[in-house]
Amino acid sequence: MYAVIMTFITAAGSSGTDLLTKLNAIVAPLIGCTVAFLVIFWLSLILWTFRDVRLRTQDFLTQILATVLVAVFFVGGLFIYMILRPRQTLSEIYERQLEEESLLAEMTERQTCNNCHARVESDFQICPSCGHKLKRSCPKCERLLELRWTFCPYCATNLAATPMPNMPGVATVPGGNSGMSRY
Repeated sequence: MYAVIMTFITAAGSSGTDLLTKLNAIVAPLIGCTVAFLVIFWLSLILWTFRDVRLRTQDFLTQILATVLVAVFFVGGLFIYMILRPRQTLSEIYERQLEEESLLAEMTERQTCNNCHARVESDFQICPSCGHKLKRSCPKCERLLELRWTFCPYCATNLAATPMPNMPGVATVPGGNSGMSRY
């Protein structure tokens, strides 16, 4: 750039107005292009900030403040916005919540033994690991029932009136825990 200007100065000779005219012809378009570039860059930063903040929050006031911050302070405002903006987008937050709900549903689906916390199926009467009694069968309809139930919900039998049958592999100790194994 310096060489081009010096070439024009030597070519212009002694005429000062010719020199200024030629210098103006070179510098004016460069300044115009630089200003146009800065204006377009400034507008694109404002647009990018507005789009980005809309992906990160639904609060309209925050969206407007972030956009105004970049519009007023230009690149400095962009750096301030980048520091203060929410870390995750709304879609990332939604995906994380779905993962948490999925894990929670999976954890509640799994049935475990209250005694040894081994995984058991819903139709097990005793835990295959420790022998702890999990469910009992109804004396009338023979469906599996929870131990704490006093009535069979399937046939309306009063379970408190009927004694619990001994199960093979489960020792019943008078006054002790009937869910402990003989081993």
